[in-house]
Amino acid sequence: MIAVIGGSGLYDIDGLQNAEWVTVETPWGAPSDQILTGDLDGVKMAFLPRHGRGHVHSPTKVPYRANIDALKRLGVTDVFSISACGSFRENMAPGDFVIVDQFIDRTFARDKSFFGTGCVAHVSVAHPTCERLSDAAESAARDAGIKVHRGGTYLCMEGPQFSSMAESKMYRSWGCDVIGMTNMPEAKLAREAELCYASIAMVTDFDSWHPEHGAVEITDIIATLTGNSAKGRALVQRLPALLGQTRAACPHGCDTALEHAIMTAPEKRSAALVAKLDAVAGRVLG
Repeated sequence: MIAVIGGSGLYDIDGLQNAEWVTVETPWGAPSDQILTGDLDGVKMAFLPRHGRGHVHSPTKVPYRANIDALKRLGVTDVFSISACGSFRENMAPGDFVIVDQFIDRTFARDKSFFGTGCVAHVSVAHPTCERLSDAAESAARDAGIKVHRGGTYLCMEGPQFSSMAESKMYRSWGCDVIGMTNMPEAKLAREAELCYASIAMVTDFDSWHPEHGAVEITDIIATLTGNSAKGRALVQRLPALLGQTRAACPHGCDTALEHAIMTAPEKRSAALVAKLDAVAGRVLG
């Protein structure tokens, strides 16, 4: 089952058969919204508007744990994250898409793990995105006529304000390619939930480092978002045909990320926390 987490400007999936908005309850609270489910080209799909319909959740307040847990409960195996971003590179211009493969997490006010006191786990996010899904995203983008860049480092800031010029120049000097507010801790949580995850960043602006973009204007961003949204929907429509109706084990091990990650001895584990982890970690906690 393929899930799309839609960011700013992307609030549904075109052409979905048997479409239905479903409510999913999780032990981590309510997700951002109901989840749209259905079939596209014979493949089960789920769509979750990250900010909720009507854009009601700020980046900090998006219920990331509930979102990932809810998708896992529905039977999702593969997650495509689509989000708006600013660019630090001249060649990654507004309207371009970037298939992100690395992150720098600068957020500080979010719950970043399903695990904690009573059940400690450490998963690797050295390679936080799935190559298989990234391949599909790149192919879908090119087939849709979208200018796409394969590979890039996404700086996730807390927000909701945009960067100061000094911050923007600093992040650019670090080697970051794009900047956004929502892919962390989302990518980390997807890895903890043993979900394959790909990040598709839609460039809306050059951030404030650019000499001709000294300040990020929200009106310009919204105008670019409109065009990007149509491109994003075209990309999503091509994913089922690329991934097919059957799915083998992930060749990169995304779906076994918890295999040796649980550190807490069985007799010391919190029964309450283990119960909350039934969907996310039930495979290894039994």
